[in-house]
Amino acid sequence: MTQQVQFDLVIIGSGPGGYVAAVRAAQLGLKTAVVEKNSRLGGVCLNVGCIPSKAMLDSSEYYHLAKDRFAEYGIKTGKVTLDLAAMLARKDKVVEALTENVRKLLEGNNIEIIHGTAKVAAPGRVEVKAGRQKPTGLSAKYILLATGSEPMEVKGLEFDGKHIVSSTEALAFEAVPKHLGIVGGGYIGLELGSVWRRLGSKVTVIEMLPRIATTLDGQVGRTLDRILKKQGMVFNLSTRVVEAKVAHDQVKAVLESGGKTEEMTFDRLLVSVGRRPLTRGLGIDELNIATEPQTGRILVDETYRSSVEGIYAIGDLVPGPMLAHKASAEGTAAVECMAGRAGEVNYDTIPAVVYTWPEVAGVGLTEEEVREKEIPYCVGSFPFSGTGRAHCMGETDGFVKLISHGKTDRILGVHIIGPRAADMIAECVLALEFGASSEDLSRTIHGHPTFSEALQEAAMNVRKCSIYTS
Repeated sequence: MTQQVQFDLVIIGSGPGGYVAAVRAAQLGLKTAVVEKNSRLGGVCLNVGCIPSKAMLDSSEYYHLAKDRFAEYGIKTGKVTLDLAAMLARKDKVVEALTENVRKLLEGNNIEIIHGTAKVAAPGRVEVKAGRQKPTGLSAKYILLATGSEPMEVKGLEFDGKHIVSSTEALAFEAVPKHLGIVGGGYIGLELGSVWRRLGSKVTVIEMLPRIATTLDGQVGRTLDRILKKQGMVFNLSTRVVEAKVAHDQVKAVLESGGKTEEMTFDRLLVSVGRRPLTRGLGIDELNIATEPQTGRILVDETYRSSVEGIYAIGDLVPGPMLAHKASAEGTAAVECMAGRAGEVNYDTIPAVVYTWPEVAGVGLTEEEVREKEIPYCVGSFPFSGTGRAHCMGETDGFVKLISHGKTDRILGVHIIGPRAADMIAECVLALEFGASSEDLSRTIHGHPTFSEALQEAAMNVRKCSIYTS
C-alpha cells in the first residue's frame, strides 16, 4: 500500500497558474505541494510557449533592425549575418534562468516540489509516479489541477516533429526554412511567422476563415493584415489544407478554396489551429468530473471547484481564453476561495496581446461586439503618426481605438495596434477595472513625448461624439 504524505493543497502542474497558486497558498498558511512531470518547472509558458517565443521575437526584431534599418538612424554595421545557433542558445538561456527562478520562488516559500506524473486517485488523494519507482501517495484537503494545454492535431496533418510541426518544434528549427507554411491565422501562427519571416523565410499563412486573428477588433485586424503583408507575409484566406505529405525533405500540401485545389510545397509546415486541455492520465474520467462535451474543458463554479468536492481546476483546463495571465489570476482566486477569502477574476478586463511588430493589444468589447449587443457607443481613435515619440523611434504604424458607452461615457473597450501596445494596455485594463470614463482618461496627464499620449488623444476624440453636443 502506498504511504500517504499529508498536505493542505496539492497542485498538479507548475506553469503560470500552478506556481502562482502555490505561492499564494503558502502566503495564506496552506501546506502546499506542487507536482510537475517535467524536469524543469514553469509549464508550457516558460519552457515552450510565452517566454521562448518572445525571446525569439525580440532577437529576430533586432536582426531585422540591424540588417535593414540601422542605416537610416546613422548606424553603419557592415554586412550583418545570422548566427541562428547563438540565437537559439540565448533563447534557451533565458528559459533556463526563468525556470530556475520559479524553483527558487517555490523553495523560498517552503513549497514541496515533487517531480513525477500525477493522477487523482480519489477526492483528497493523488498518486505520483516517477520512472520505475514505487508510486508516492499524497493526501490533501484540496487538489488543484493546473496542467495547461497542448497543440491540437488535424486529421491528415499529424505532427511528425520535423516537417509537420507544432509551435514547440517551430521554436527550434536548426535552419531557417526557405518556405514556411502555417496552418491557422491566429496569434501563435502570426507570431512565429513573424520570427521566421524576419530571419529570411518566405511565409505563407493558410486560414479557413476570411480574415486573420478573428478575435481582434475588426479595424485592428484589417490593419494588422495590411502591415504583415507589407512585411512580406502571404495570406491564403478562406482556404483549407486538404492533406499534406512529406517527400524528399519537403511537405507537399493540397489546398482547397472555392471548390478549386492547388498544391504548394513547403520546407516546414506549422500547424497552429488551437490548443486543447491537457487532461490525459489525470483521472478525471474515472472520477466523473464534469467537462464540456465539445472541448473537454473542466466545468467549474465561481470558486473554481469542479463537480467533485475538493477538486479544483484553472487555466487552460477550464473555459475562457487560454492565456498565461488568466491562469495566474485564476490560481490566486482559487486558493483564496479555499482559504475562505473572496477570490475572483473579472473576465471582462482580461487583456489579450499579439506580439507581432507592431504589437497588438486589446481589452474589453470590440466594436463588433458592442454593435451585436446593441449598446449605444462612441469611438475615438488616434494614429501613432500623430505622436512625437513614434516619429523619433521611426514606428508610426497603427493607432489607438477607444470605445465608450454613448450615454454614460464609461469605457467599454480599448484596442491598440502599434509600438509598445503590450505595455500600454495595462493602463486601459486599470481604467476598465475602476469603471473609468473616456473623460477620466482624457483629463489624465500623460508624459510627453510618449506613446501613451495616443491613448489620451483617442479619449479626447471620443468626447467629440455627437451625443455631447446635443
